[in-house]
Amino acid sequence: MDAHSPTVDHNRQKKAAVINDFTSFGRCSLAVTIPILAALKVQCCSVPTAFFTNHTGYPSFAWTDYTEHLDEYIREWQKLHLRFDAISSGFLGSRRQVDFVRRFVEAFRDENTLVVVDPVMGDYGRLYATYDLALAESMRVFLELADILTPNLTEACVLANRPYDPAITDRELEELCVQLTAKRVGKVVISGIPRGAELVNFIYERGRSFQLCAEPKIGNDRSGTGDVFAAVVLADAVNGVPFDESVRRASAFVAKAVVRTQEMGIPEQDGLAIEEVLAELAGK
Repeated sequence: MDAHSPTVDHNRQKKAAVINDFTSFGRCSLAVTIPILAALKVQCCSVPTAFFTNHTGYPSFAWTDYTEHLDEYIREWQKLHLRFDAISSGFLGSRRQVDFVRRFVEAFRDENTLVVVDPVMGDYGRLYATYDLALAESMRVFLELADILTPNLTEACVLANRPYDPAITDRELEELCVQLTAKRVGKVVISGIPRGAELVNFIYERGRSFQLCAEPKIGNDRSGTGDVFAAVVLADAVNGVPFDESVRRASAFVAKAVVRTQEMGIPEQDGLAIEEVLAELAGK
């Protein structure tokens, strides 16, 4: 090594353990989280819950459940004395995986570790086909574990055991967030609430007035949009970016990616062409 080369302390690099599935085609889950965290100078330490050839929105797919191997991550990473600036979870396919996330958090959280949960369960008032009500209700354990939640309106209502109402008012959203933050959670963004020609993000931090962040709704829904949004929020949380600023940045990045993806004529199920705009997120 050159005598003038800087010494890199790898233990000081920001690290986030991200528990989610890996989908090889369709731009969602870990496939978008890894490059976004890298662009924002956070090392993504992936814990894959399952491997998919492509996401389930396509006519067919093949997949491998990795649940049986998840506890190996706790055992081996404890041997390495790994510590993380954040622990994050996304789509979980079973109660066993929910229980694993709880054990992982208990094993690796210290006083400086943020836990960020994107409770991927459903949308438009309906649970995804992979979820039943019992599995969705088991996700409420994260109200006692998470510091930051990034649900959509459907998921927020399930976590709070409230009926879904697409015409929910700001006051009702605030009440919903107060309920979600009654235990550990301190910050919530309820994302993608449709209001006319806009999609609104409702930003809430315990003890502070709520804020709204809106972007024009462009085209139809695309796979992985929520994953992209949550990845920016996760990286920013690790980097100490104020929560409201982070949500606005994540929202603007998603909107920019949607515009570019539309321009390129990419099919909706193929997700967002983040590769085209990732350098802008990194400030290059």
